[in-house]
Amino acid sequence: MPKPLQYHAGSLVYFQGDVAEHVFILQNGKVSLVHQDIETKEDVREQVQSGEFFGVKSALGRFPREENAIALADSTIMAFTVPEFERLAMANTRIIMKMLRVFSGQMRRIHTRVSSLMEEKKLKPDEGLYNVGEYYMKNERFSQARYVFSRYLTYYPSGENAAQALKHQEIAEAALAKAAASKDPKASIPYRAAPAVRRKVQSDTAKAYYDAVSLISQEKYQQAYFAFKKIVDANEDPEWTARSAYEIGRCMFFLKKYDDSIGYYTNMLTQYPRHPYLKDVVFLLGQCYERLGKKGQAAAFYTKILSMQASSDDGTVIKAKRALKALEG
Repeated sequence: MPKPLQYHAGSLVYFQGDVAEHVFILQNGKVSLVHQDIETKEDVREQVQSGEFFGVKSALGRFPREENAIALADSTIMAFTVPEFERLAMANTRIIMKMLRVFSGQMRRIHTRVSSLMEEKKLKPDEGLYNVGEYYMKNERFSQARYVFSRYLTYYPSGENAAQALKHQEIAEAALAKAAASKDPKASIPYRAAPAVRRKVQSDTAKAYYDAVSLISQEKYQQAYFAFKKIVDANEDPEWTARSAYEIGRCMFFLKKYDDSIGYYTNMLTQYPRHPYLKDVVFLLGQCYERLGKKGQAAAFYTKILSMQASSDDGTVIKAKRALKALEG
């Protein structure tokens, strides 16, 4: 059973980014939850009252803490493991109702904030979305950052910040891949805790990759093609080689060499049957066939994407649905 823990005034109960393993209930004292506002960058403070719980969402959702929890006065706090808290909640419906009220209040505040942001005419929608991704990168929350930047690139592929968004997305994916390779149960790890990842993304190969991506954003597709081909031919790093192999086919597509792109991707998939950009490759194959006027084959590739295991809000799935609808229209 959980035991009461004593915290002196000024003590940190947990840091933002910490592994979320416990749910806390404040028995007595004062605790403040502090996080940074995404848009204003100012600290937002929320005081926990005696009898209230905190740290619930991150613990139940198995993601890192989103705020710092600080004891403002000498406090007694009960720490429950997730199974202990779930048993307590199931045996006490008042806790469940209290959770619903708390979460409902938070959702109302988020809705109010989003509505306010939407009414701000000076900030373009794409800039607001990009700023959210920047916030997550700054705070080393790579899972959220990857998702936000993938949304940005889906809805604003030619946006002002598209090139930088792609770079951030690649860095976030590299950090998450490192975490998965080390069998770290956390989906998002602090960047400072992954020096190998930092060294890799700053390597000469990674720099060459990002320089080539920049050429694509400048519509210098032929130059980008040769830059990516150089990386593939060198084959110094399997990860960046695979990514560059995908980009070579994209360059062919942008150069309107649709038959060449189809042949290239078909051959590439025999070499990389589990390529990290598999859905994107299938989508581009559909695009190539569509540009060649072969709508039936294009539709088959778009339909294939919908049959793959992916969430309905996956960027490539959204694009495939739109492409299918356009074909049917």
